[in-house]
Amino acid sequence: MIGYSKIEGSCSLNGKVAVVTGASRGIGRAVCELLAKKGADLALVALSETVESAAKEISERYGVRALPIRGDISSEEDVDRMVGSTLDFYGKADILCAVAGVTELGDAESIPMADWDRVMNINARGTFMTAQKFGAQMIRAGNGGKIVVMTSQGGIVALDKHVAYTMSKAALIGMIKSLAYEWAEYGINVNGVAPTVVLTEMGEKAWSGETGRAMRSRIPAGRFAYPDEVAAAVLFLVSDESRMITGENLIIDGGYTIY
Repeated sequence: MIGYSKIEGSCSLNGKVAVVTGASRGIGRAVCELLAKKGADLALVALSETVESAAKEISERYGVRALPIRGDISSEEDVDRMVGSTLDFYGKADILCAVAGVTELGDAESIPMADWDRVMNINARGTFMTAQKFGAQMIRAGNGGKIVVMTSQGGIVALDKHVAYTMSKAALIGMIKSLAYEWAEYGINVNGVAPTVVLTEMGEKAWSGETGRAMRSRIPAGRFAYPDEVAAAVLFLVSDESRMITGENLIIDGGYTIY
C-alpha cells in the first residue's frame, strides 16, 4: 500500500517519467506538451519518424528529457522494446498514457474484416499489451503508477459507420475496470478519458463537412473538443491529485452522451 501525503494541488510531475503512445501528433502530442510543461521526462512512442523531431522540440522547449521510440503497439516485439528502451534510458516508468489508436469507417454489414482486424489489433490488443507490459514493470518496481487509456464517447454510444472503432473502445472501458481492480493493491491507478470528436487530423472524418455539422448539432456545448482540453484531463489523472480515482472513464464530450 502506498502511504498518504497531503495533496499540493499543483499537478506537478517533477521527477516522473511518462510514456505516451501516439505521441507525434494530435492528442498524443498535446499530452506530451502538457506533461513536459509540468516537469515530466518523456518516452514518446509513435510509428511515424516525426516522433524524433517531436521529442527534440519538446525537450528544447520545456527543458526535460524526451526519448523518441518508433514502434507499433500491435507488435509484441515492439512493445517489449518500448519497455526495454524506457527502462534502459530512465530506469523506470511512472506513467503510461495509452493514446495511440486508429479508425476505419464502414457499414456494419459490409466492413472488410481486414479493416476490422486492423482497428481491433491496434486499439484493443495493442493497448492491452502496452498496459500489461508497463503495468508489470510498475508492479515489479513497487512504487505504484498511473495509467490513462484513451477511450471515446464511441465506447458508450453508437456512432454511425464506426462499428469496429466503437467495439474496440468499449473493450477498453472493460479493460480499464479489470486492470484497476487487479492492480489497486500495487498502488497503480488505471483510468480512461473518453472524448467526443477532437479537432485533429485523425478526427477530420468526423468533424468535417456535413457529417461534422450533424455531429456538432447534437453536442449541447455546440462545438468539438481541442486536443489540449483532452490533455488537461489526462494531466489530472496522471497527477497525485487523482490518487483516489481508479477504474473510471472520464467523459469529455460537451454533453453529447447526457441524453
